[in-house]
Amino acid sequence: MQVHKKSDSAAAAEAADAPSEASLRLDVAMSTRLLNSLKILEYSGHVSARLPGGVTFLIQPQEKSRAEVSPDDLLVCDLDGKVVSGPTDIKPPSEVFLHCEIYRARVDVNSIAHFHHDVTNVFTLVEDVPLLPFKNHAIRWKSGIPVHPDPAHVDDAERGRGIVATLGPHHAMQIRAHGQIVTAETVRGVFIDSLHLVENAEAAYRAAAIGKLKPLTEGEIESFSHGFRRGHHIRKLWNYYARGAIRDGIFPEAWNA
Repeated sequence: MQVHKKSDSAAAAEAADAPSEASLRLDVAMSTRLLNSLKILEYSGHVSARLPGGVTFLIQPQEKSRAEVSPDDLLVCDLDGKVVSGPTDIKPPSEVFLHCEIYRARVDVNSIAHFHHDVTNVFTLVEDVPLLPFKNHAIRWKSGIPVHPDPAHVDDAERGRGIVATLGPHHAMQIRAHGQIVTAETVRGVFIDSLHLVENAEAAYRAAAIGKLKPLTEGEIESFSHGFRRGHHIRKLWNYYARGAIRDGIFPEAWNA
């Protein structure tokens, strides 16, 4: 896959608008706890965020419970998967390499979520029933949700490059009999997209029980896309889920300031 680099002027403009490391730490910790509370992330999986400069990223430690991740727990890793900042003797997740290689290849991606949602992954276990856009917000994946054929853990750079080859230019993918990868331009975007990927799969799974599946047509996708405001949608849903999490004691209100 060809790696696209940004011009110096574009990179400078983005750097000026880039969120701080402190705010990214908060968003990763909140997203991790939210996805865990919604039974999407649970005991395994991880959310990462590219740091300003583009060559390092935040990710949680391997052994830390997804229900308890805090901003200060997060490690800073480089694109080779090496910890460059964080508590000593703490390792990143074994599948850190899928994050490394996606960030290396996709300059448009600033956040990645990897999780193992069973109902969503069912679509990799059957023939002739691909996971397509069925619900309106699944237009995010109108270009496709490819399936990686190797169910192994992505525990080295070579396997990470295989993931990149399967993902291509798309915004989500599945690993057969394993799990999902979602990419987005922001951490909050990757959280919302993870929700919608699961919602789309669950709706399709239920619909298949009562009749022939009927994915969105190109015309329906175009119609919904015309009036859809992604930034507004992410802000609205983030506020809803974050406020509910604060009410339920999943994380402190100060994190969402």
